[in-house]
Order: sequence, then structure tokens, then C-alpha cells
Amino acid sequence: MKTRNRILALLLALAMMLALAACGGSSDGGSSDGGSGDGGGSGGGSSADQLEVWIWDNDQLAGLQEIADLWTEQSGVPVKINVVTWDNYWTLLEAGASGGEMADVFWMHVNEAQKYMENGILLDLTPYIEASDSVDLANYYPDAVSLYSYDGKNYGIPKDHDVNVILYNKAVFDQYGFDYPDETWTWETYYEVASGITAASGGSVYGAAMNTTNDQDGWWNIVYAYGGSIISEDKTTSGLDSAETKEAMEFVARLIDDAFAPQALVSENGTGGLFTNGLAAMITQGNYTIRNYTTYDNASDFGVAVMPYHDANGNGQCDDGERVTVYNSLSWSAAANSEHPDEAYSLIEWFTSEEMQIKQAELGVTLAGYIGADDAYAQTISDAGIDASAVQVMNDTATLISYPFSKYTTNWQNNIRETLVAAWLDTSVMSDKLDEAAAYMNDILATES
Repeated sequence: MKTRNRILALLLALAMMLALAACGGSSDGGSSDGGSGDGGGSGGGSSADQLEVWIWDNDQLAGLQEIADLWTEQSGVPVKINVVTWDNYWTLLEAGASGGEMADVFWMHVNEAQKYMENGILLDLTPYIEASDSVDLANYYPDAVSLYSYDGKNYGIPKDHDVNVILYNKAVFDQYGFDYPDETWTWETYYEVASGITAASGGSVYGAAMNTTNDQDGWWNIVYAYGGSIISEDKTTSGLDSAETKEAMEFVARLIDDAFAPQALVSENGTGGLFTNGLAAMITQGNYTIRNYTTYDNASDFGVAVMPYHDANGNGQCDDGERVTVYNSLSWSAAANSEHPDEAYSLIEWFTSEEMQIKQAELGVTLAGYIGADDAYAQTISDAGIDASAVQVMNDTATLISYPFSKYTTNWQNNIRETLVAAWLDTSVMSDKLDEAAAYMNDILATES
């Protein structure tokens, strides 16, 4: 009970801070993990003749600035997009929520959205959308729309969505004599090949690498493929201690024991570092990371494949619902205290219009939030040097599982990541650690109702 009381006290303190911020007419803050950019960027609000935009992924900056500049040509209002690193991003928004200055327009993430929406920090876009001749929310991924809706109001329009894929090193596969991954692969095939490469190399190269932090782009997909879950549909209980989730995580334990790079090595180098240096043959990644891999000298060695499926009925083929990807969607949102709310909405409408969502895909920024505007994305990445056609196959054929979230997602998500490190080090405690993480998560969820 001491743990629960401590959690309750922390959440109550946060709620009080948010309430004070809302009453003061400013804002609050509260991660897929998003990609973190290199840029600087500090709070500063906008002048009357400029809108300020915050994002956290430097890889998307050039394309988004190009799209924003097209809006400027029509509106006459310059747009300055600042890239703020992931951790600093939320710190700056929190500062703005407590009376500081915020950008006019910024990305919102599902992990933080509930707190921002509840406390009056985000501009209510509902009246703008209702008056718009060009925005119809039915044109966007439904789950993505609902992520940024609260109490019947809309506080964001989907910017994008993502899918997960396997990145594999063809040179490593060739060296050890294994066929490349393809659409016939089950998760069992993945295990057989990954463990086979680890064994064939004598442990000098690992068949795959995955960290506890690779949840949305990694082990969460296995959990849902096996019929498990991270959180119940009504967001009242954890799914970590269910029989289906434990079955999936026992499979992950086999991978840890026989195929994955050791936790210490992953912690030191990251899965991407191991992969690009030829020390891990496969990693699972969100599509939004692939463009970065085209910049490596050995990029011609890299391939992209669809995520494996779980052959639940044992019929030897991938049936509907057996290949899954956990997807997320960011939204374009605006500050409730922006001095230029009309211009801020106009820019959001521009970013999320069908034409600009298509252009976003053509520029290789990421997959669209607008349904059917994705077709050019995979080809753009392919033209940059890595065949990304598997991204479109995943987008067209896989079952998209909406990112698990609740009001205090970050609290329980970070705890899961930390708790499962022990299971990555000693898989015999996997079940116990899932129970432990589920109990903590249930305490958090109990405070949200």
C-alpha cells in the first residue's frame, strides 16, 4: 500500500499543478517514443507576423518547412519550425503550461494528450473544423482522431500514422547462409533464423536485438499477435498478467536466451548501433526511422521486410488479424493561449489537408494521417536507397492495433520498461516481473477513474 499511496500523492500533485495552470489561462504539459531531433529551440511565443512551430524530429524538419512555406506564400505569415529534443520538448511545454511562452502550433503525443486536453492547454479546434469546407474527420484514421478528442471536442488533427517493419542486414544473412525475411515468416521462423545466426557466428554476431524500450516497435507487436494486450479496452486494468500476454512474453524470453544481443550490449550501443555496425542481423523499427538508415555507407546492405505473423490456427498461412502492428499517430495541435488562434488553425488545416498529406508522403516525411494519402511514401524511401516496399504492404494488409494508452501512460510505461530489464537479464523471472508491472499499472489506472 505504501507504493500505491506514493503514486497517488505524486499524481495528485501533478493534477493540482495542471489545474492551477489551467485556471491561470495558460497551459500544462505532461512519450512512441518519438524520434528525438538534434535541433535547439527554446520557448519564445510568436511575433504578430510569424507563427512558431515545435517538433521533435530533425529528420522531418526540411519536408515540413517546405510545406509550411507553401502556406506562407498564400497567407503571408512566415512560419518558423523549431526542432526541440524529445526530453526538452515536454519540459518546454510544461514551462509554457505554468505561465511561460508556448509555440503557436506543435506536435501532440497520445502519452501526454489526455492531461493537456483536460486542463485547457490545447486550443479547441471543434468550431474551426465544423466551419471548415475542407476538413472532414472521417477522412482520417478513426483511432487517430479519437486519440485527440475529449469530452466531445477535438484538440488535434492527425498528422501521420506509423507501421513497424523488420530491418535486416543482407550481408550478415549472406555470410551465414540464411534466406532473407519475407511475407511467409511467422514469429517462429524469426526465432529459428535469429537464433541460428547467433549460433552460427559463435556469438560474435546476434540474430536480432531488442530492448525493453522497444515496446511499440518491438515486443508489443508480439503480445498482440499472440492475443494478449497491454491494457484493457476500457483502460481500467493491465493486460500484462493475462495468460495470452504471458505466453507471448515466454516466446520473447526464448529470443532473449537464444537470439538477442545481451542487455548490457544493447544498453551501451542501442539496437540501431548494433545493427548498423553489423553486430545484429535484424531489428524491428517504425517506418519513420528508415530514411535515416539510407545515409549510412553500408545502406546497400539493408533491407526492409514485413513483421512476422503468429500462425494461431496452425494452417500455415497468414489469415486476417494474424499479422499485426501497433501504430501511433501524432496530431497537429495549437496552444489555447496563442495570440493567433485563427492563423494557427489555418496552418494546422494546411498541414493536414489531403494535398499536403500527399506531399508529406512524397517528401518522405512519414506516412499520412489522411487515409489513402500514403502511396508515395515507400517509393520515396526506396528512391533514397533502401527498398521500403514492405512498408506499404504492412500499411495495406496488416491489422493496425491502436497504441495502448491511458491518462497517465508515461508513468506505467516507464515502470514497465524498468521492471522488465530484470527479465531481459534473467528470463526465469519473466512471469513474476509481468505480475509486478501489472500491479503497478493497475494502481495507476485506479487513480484515473
